Amino acid sequence: MITVMKFGGTSVGSPEALQRAVGIILNEKNDKIVVVSAMSGITNFLINGVENLPESRETLITEFEKKHVDAAHQLLKDELMDDFMAEFDRRMGSFKALLYDEAASRDPYYIDNITSQGERFSSLILSFALKGSGAKSVALTSEDSGIFAEGRPLMGSANLQKTESMAPLKIKPYIIDGVIPVITGFYGIKNDGLPLTFGRGGSDYSAAVVANAMNADLLEIWTDVDGFMSADPRIIPDAVKIDEMNFSEAAELAYFGAKVLHPRTIEPVRMKHIPLKVRNAFKPEEPGTLIHHLQTPKSRMLKSVALKTDLSIIAISSAEIAFHPDMVARIIERIAENEVVIYSISTSLSTVAFLVHGNDVKSILARLNTLDPEDIERIEVKNDMALVCAVGDNLLSRCGVSADIFSAVKEARANVEMISEGASDVSLNFVVPMSKATDVVKILHGKYARGSDEGL
Repeated sequence: MITVMKFGGTSVGSPEALQRAVGIILNEKNDKIVVVSAMSGITNFLINGVENLPESRETLITEFEKKHVDAAHQLLKDELMDDFMAEFDRRMGSFKALLYDEAASRDPYYIDNITSQGERFSSLILSFALKGSGAKSVALTSEDSGIFAEGRPLMGSANLQKTESMAPLKIKPYIIDGVIPVITGFYGIKNDGLPLTFGRGGSDYSAAVVANAMNADLLEIWTDVDGFMSADPRIIPDAVKIDEMNFSEAAELAYFGAKVLHPRTIEPVRMKHIPLKVRNAFKPEEPGTLIHHLQTPKSRMLKSVALKTDLSIIAISSAEIAFHPDMVARIIERIAENEVVIYSISTSLSTVAFLVHGNDVKSILARLNTLDPEDIERIEVKNDMALVCAVGDNLLSRCGVSADIFSAVKEARANVEMISEGASDVSLNFVVPMSKATDVVKILHGKYARGSDEGL
């Protein structure tokens, strides 16, 4: 039995958090593989530093080194600290050389290399902390572990097939010898051996990739929340934890606003029916949320209501655009350049509308202006939009669900700007003005997620 345990930045962000993580790991009875994020704040620190090179170089080195050595001094003693510093200095030497490498800095993947450094040091500290508690452990980088990636800079995807062929050969011998591997999250390696990161929050995804490759029996994501909730507690104070979900429900919530898991975490474990648990590292007594392929029907219509804000609708009009799929394809290609995420698409005879993040609107309009002006009659933008994602068991197979949900929207005096229904059988997504979004969520949650089963 193998359990992959992933610890996020806040869960390894201080000596106290690291020691708590050690206790959680040692309490696990199965064979375990640990995957870690960088210490909290480190990835942002590295991103800011690499954007201001070379002026930021010395400050970056000094503060990065101090943060990790200070934490290690509080956890490790005597000979163990000496052993740690020997490995720390070796890794730090490689990091410094990278920061001074003018040729490497011209590589489009250079930022991936710099921003993945935090995990190399958090994994080292946690591994030595485990040794300090009497366990056998080894700190492994993604290079050491055979985790392969492909794709564009800062937006990599795991090569699951290649990782599955190599990772067991690299990792399994340690497990057989009773050694706990502590592996860097957040990035894999390209075919040329250089790092490629999986995007912000990508350590969750890394852990799922490791679980997939090792055919693990369970993936645990240890974070700073109790699990998935029926709504954002900052909006709905009486939101409750969801004890159990299926993969589809969790994927929808993660993608459309619930900041519990990286949205890509689900697919690698879903492929092999590996159960996933979301646990709170600060309250390990909490059982968390179990996510698996089974489905336990609930009487309430909705399990959760998520909200994604600061969105915009870009509506593009052209005569009979529905009969010109080549034109629609060109429009989508322009919008999706530079990895822009399209959250929803709606079409009519003469208009196609896209839901995107508000920060992307300016660059999208600039790219759309490169299209043939004869193809486009009009472009309209609606800003300050919010996407509401209502998730429930077999939601769309229930008669009258849409009517019930939109009656709640009417009660909030909100206008529905876009609707996405039918793409998933567990969710109904729609767009309302941000000024009304909180009211909509409160009413939906009160009626169909937390309160009575009115309307069923």
